[in-house]
Amino acid sequence: MRRLENKVALITGIGAGMGRQAAKQFAAEGAKVVGCDLNAEALEETVRLVREAGGEITGFGPVDAGDPAQVEQWIEDAAATYGGIDILYNNAGWQAPFKTIDELPVSDWQRNINLELNIVFYAVHYAWKHLKRTGGVIINIGSIAGIRGVEFIPQNVHGAAKGGVINLTQQLAVEGGPFGIRAVCISPGFIVTEATQFLVDAPPPPLKETWDRIPMRRVGQTSDIVNAAVFLASDEASWITGINLVVDGGGSVLG
Repeated sequence: MRRLENKVALITGIGAGMGRQAAKQFAAEGAKVVGCDLNAEALEETVRLVREAGGEITGFGPVDAGDPAQVEQWIEDAAATYGGIDILYNNAGWQAPFKTIDELPVSDWQRNINLELNIVFYAVHYAWKHLKRTGGVIINIGSIAGIRGVEFIPQNVHGAAKGGVINLTQQLAVEGGPFGIRAVCISPGFIVTEATQFLVDAPPPPLKETWDRIPMRRVGQTSDIVNAAVFLASDEASWITGINLVVDGGGSVLG
């Protein structure tokens, strides 16, 4: 039997990168995927790929995950599609502006907090009543930026937002436990996606030096993150909640 057989899995940001990989792997493991994305064309491409591979998926788009009204509507439509929610996978995010604290405009700070932290709250807030009925699982995507500062890039707003996601996950685990809800966070290191490929092709020296120190001697792939998510979403992880699982090839242990 597949690990997520007949589980209803809501996944945000399935149009590309880790979200597309999540939709493909979760469907391959038997989940009924309900995805959303702001880019409707990219969303439909993911839906096509999943269905061609024999998976079950429904897509909603365009959906702006930073707009609480749109998130609420998506959650309700998604829950109605299959009669409930077993898994909420908060994957969607935004490419943060990397500017020093004195150069970062207040508007950029506010936008990034909304599109990396608030979007997690919106989805959980509206899905909570459905998850209480099923004893569901919440998977949030954090980042190693949320647990450390670095000297080679000014990641202040990105780190603050992801630190918030990590802590929110811990609180959700406490509040959700009595209802059988599990909440977990996965914090990736550098992952190769369409959006980051240019850095792999021509990495700036500080970043290349950081990668060279990774104990596993490679950068991450989208499947590295989704493999962890599949396990955490499955019944095999039924006594795991409140954790922040760092998936970075061991890079963060070096400081």
